[in-house]
Amino acid sequence: MADIFELMLTLDLRDELSEEELAELQWHLGLGPQPKSLRIVTDFPFVVEDDHGELLVEDHPEPLLGHQGEASKVGGALVAILLRKRETRRSAWALTSRQEIHPDDFERTGELLNWLANKADDSHRSPDGSVHLGWTRFHEELLPEPLVVRDGMVIWPS
Repeated sequence: MADIFELMLTLDLRDELSEEELAELQWHLGLGPQPKSLRIVTDFPFVVEDDHGELLVEDHPEPLLGHQGEASKVGGALVAILLRKRETRRSAWALTSRQEIHPDDFERTGELLNWLANKADDSHRSPDGSVHLGWTRFHEELLPEPLVVRDGMVIWPS
């Protein structure tokens, strides 16, 4: 049995993204090339075995929210889209991403989600300061749970 969760993001972002941040976000969504330097999520450790049987940790950057196509466990399709909004009085970007995620990827993806929470429009912020980004759902469950960032930490399902 696979520990796969549906991760659904639906949020609006304020108009304060630098060109570098926008390029990196587009890469994470599978919508652009990898930037020369990564600033949002910087470490992508991957253990490999060298020719002598020694284990080495290499850096293997990969987009965290960029899978597209048929979902393997949660049904439906995996998608990611980032649109510039026409009316920019409140927020300038609309982001939607539906992905499958394994708990092993919660920490690294959480870095990106925390960054997004800091860029999210105030309409996603609760009075207690938590930011609602979307929802998660274990692939065998019917009902989703809110995806919340509180005090700089993603509240993942247990």
